[in-house]
Amino acid sequence: MRRHWFLKAIKIAIFAVLFIALASFVVMRLWNWLTPTLFGWHAITFWQALGVLVLSKLLFGGFRGRPEWRSHWRHRMMERWEQMTPEEREKFRQGMRRGCGSFGAAPGEPKASG
Repeated sequence: MRRHWFLKAIKIAIFAVLFIALASFVVMRLWNWLTPTLFGWHAITFWQALGVLVLSKLLFGGFRGRPEWRSHWRHRMMERWEQMTPEEREKFRQGMRRGCGSFGAAPGEPKASG
């Protein structure tokens, strides 16, 4: 059992390192592609891109936001949805379609103008 846990931990560590390396590479490529042309800034290295990721995590509190807040909000919305009558649900859908424009339109439904 311990061997299985150890192998699983090694796999997770390898995937974490690969993910961080890939994210750093993407940040570096995007930075070097955009900022010199747009702002006249210098290109950065892989390690500087990794530093930018770490700095963003420190400043903004992570890459996934606040999952406990999202799950609480989702739970509350699901409770409200379950308590709605079919008429109230349809009224809610129509209000969302009006507020979101064509984004909230159902397939085959004419897009809202205006």
